[in-house]
This record gives sequence, structure tokens and C-alpha cells, in this order.
Amino acid sequence: MTPNSRSMGARWQAWAFCVFLGGGLTALASNWEASVTAGPPGLFSPPRPLVATYHFGWTGITAATAEVHFIKKSPDSFELDGTGHTIGFVRALWKMDVAVRAVADADRFRPISLDQTETIRGKTIVTKLAFNSTGVTRVRNETKRGVATPLSTKQFNFQNLFDLHSAMLYIRSQSLREGSVHRLVVFPAASPYLATITVTGRERISIPAGSFNAIKCDLQLKKIGKKGELEPHKKFRRGTIWISDDPDRILLRIYAQIFVGTVFAELQSVHFDSAKK
Repeated sequence: MTPNSRSMGARWQAWAFCVFLGGGLTALASNWEASVTAGPPGLFSPPRPLVATYHFGWTGITAATAEVHFIKKSPDSFELDGTGHTIGFVRALWKMDVAVRAVADADRFRPISLDQTETIRGKTIVTKLAFNSTGVTRVRNETKRGVATPLSTKQFNFQNLFDLHSAMLYIRSQSLREGSVHRLVVFPAASPYLATITVTGRERISIPAGSFNAIKCDLQLKKIGKKGELEPHKKFRRGTIWISDDPDRILLRIYAQIFVGTVFAELQSVHFDSAKK
């Protein structure tokens, strides 16, 4: 089965993303806003500048690769730059290239901006997110065979809002004790979601980048509808995320059950550049 463009795009966001998991959302349906985590960032140190590579795939097939650069852009902001593309026989069937740049506040771990360009089978989708204290404004443009569609603008208002980059910064800053739960409202690129992260334990895992002590989390997502109601995620069923249990707390692995089966993202290599500030 060949996934559609939106599901492939969502897969690319899994590396900064995918930090969202948990349970008990049925009880939240009528008053979910009151359950959202609204506290300040935790005391865990921010990550060091790094360059990391990840592989992505589904049902045992490696379908894509991505490289992520994380730096402290200025004394006030962090920046994450990522590029990725499909590889191998998958690229012959589904040619896709993605570039993402996300900027977050270095003190509060709140999103500032996100620019994302996806080129899929000759169609280019450019998404720009601008965040402020009340929410986000999204502007999207599509170009196919040189013909551009009208700009599409969307506004979503929620005070405690994250994108995937800032959500990862916020989650890794917490103590992440077993059984702890964090609920965040996240706007990855197109729509808002309620993401619940539950820390389920710690274990040792081996991946291509090496062997790591890891913090294991469980994830569930609910889409936030136009009237603020929670809706089932039609493509995502549940997932598991592993974060390194060390001073760096980097994303190691993601497994997720979606409508096409099991998809994964896995760290292949990481290089820390301590010279950059």
C-alpha cells in the first residue's frame, strides 16, 4: 500500500515529534482544556548543539532518511533545521523531499516560527507558521507544474501552544519520572492536536547509533475540531517513544501504529558540536 502525501508528511515530523503519548482521553472529551499542562519548563538542561541522522519506514522497510541540525541560534532562541527525502525503491514510487526550519524561545521553550517545504511528485507545498502569545497563524501555498494556488490562511487560538520542536524541548526539560503525564496542545503544520505523553518506564535499547539507557513513553493523539471538540485521529492509533536517559535526552526511536501498519523513526548517528553556542 502506498501512503498518501499527507501521511508521508506526517511521518517526517515524527523525529522532532513525536514526543506525544498517553491514555485516559475519553474522560477528557468534555473538559479537555483543564487537563492541559500549563507549568513552566522543567530544570533539566537544554540540549547541546548536534547533528543527527534518522531513518524512517514502515512494516520493516526503510523508506526515507533525514538529517537534523540543532543549534542555539542566539541567546534568546533555539533553531532546528531538518532535511529529508525518500530513498531506494520507495523514491521511485514516491519521490518526496522535505525541509523544515523551526525556531523556539530559549527560556520558555515556546514556538516562534516554523517554515516547511514539501515537494511531492512535482507538487510543492510551502507552510509558514507564526506563533504569538494567543496562538498561531498558518499560511500555506501549493504549486504544481508551475501553477500556484491561492494562499490558504488559518488561525488557531490557544495560549499554551507548541509545535513539535518546542514540545520536544519542553518535554525533555521535565523530570520524566515513571508514571508522570504531560498533556500538550500541538500544532505541527496543518491542524491542532491534544497530545498526551505518559512515561511508562526505563529500559536499555540497541539501535544503529549505539546502545542507550532509555526513557520509554506512551503516546496517544486527539485532533481538535473546528469547534474545539476532541475527535479521533483517523490515521494514528498509538505509539511508543524512546528518549535517551542521559544528560542529552535525545530522541532515539519512535514506533507508531497508523492506518498503513507500523511506522518507525530510528536514530542512525549523532554528533555533538560543543563549540557552537
